[in-house]
Amino acid sequence: MTAAVGAVVHFGLSWNTGFFGLDPDQLIAVARRAEELGFESIYFPEHIALYPDAALSGMPLPPDAAIADPLECLSFVAAATERLLLGTAVLLLPYHDPVVLAKRLATIDSLSRGRLRLLTIGVGALPGEAAAVGVDYSSRGRRADEAIEVLRVLWAGDRDGVSHHGEFFDFDRICSFPKPYGSEPLPIHVGGSSIAAARRAGRSGAGYFPSGRVAPQQRAEQWQEARTAAATAGHDPDRLELTRWGSLDLSRDEVAAREAEGVARLVINLGSPDLAGQLAELTEFADRHGLAAGAV
Repeated sequence: MTAAVGAVVHFGLSWNTGFFGLDPDQLIAVARRAEELGFESIYFPEHIALYPDAALSGMPLPPDAAIADPLECLSFVAAATERLLLGTAVLLLPYHDPVVLAKRLATIDSLSRGRLRLLTIGVGALPGEAAAVGVDYSSRGRRADEAIEVLRVLWAGDRDGVSHHGEFFDFDRICSFPKPYGSEPLPIHVGGSSIAAARRAGRSGAGYFPSGRVAPQQRAEQWQEARTAAATAGHDPDRLELTRWGSLDLSRDEVAAREAEGVARLVINLGSPDLAGQLAELTEFADRHGLAAGAV
């Protein structure tokens, strides 16, 4: 699970079934090849419900985009690989019941022997999606904060049970098993490009993964906000991981520049719609950055 020999920046692969489809043979072939070449991780996005006229940052989202459940996809990939770390970019946390989610996440992590290390959550940006699952859009940030707390309470609990009494979730003496692999709470990364997301990452997360449509100065300010929030919460800001989107044409110099900015991981999207083209893109990228030389 290493990047190039001596490198700090790791490389992840994002797979959006809304663009590439849900052919199981294609998905497994890409995941296995990425693992062989030395890619560190694979990510899947989430949209629970789309609708006509839905748009993100002014870009329309096709209402028939078949964006599959990310956790089901991660389970499928985990069964066919050995080392790839598993991630979401992003899981829409306010739209999930954290009691149910705690078990689903722990199950995937246990079955993959601890590879669900890059769970990245967001709060969602489509009001219609929130309405579809019965969540007040204006409360989604508070709901996400409380859900993070609930997940960690449940993962830390024992056979005597744990209780929680909050604004959105309420339970007494419940037990949640299995635990994540090694009985340690899963690291939770936070995605999003708002100041609120950056602060949530520092306050409650193991890492921050902003979106790509942000000016460099604003991105730097948000990273500083995340680090400041971590220090204020009593966490070591140097332990906070910064993940960024990358591109297929990244040069070695560009990667070195990201490393100097504190980036720990770059996640790329493939461009080709067919398997042969995707495998070729992976191979060319890995060769350019020396990934295969450091693969294990």
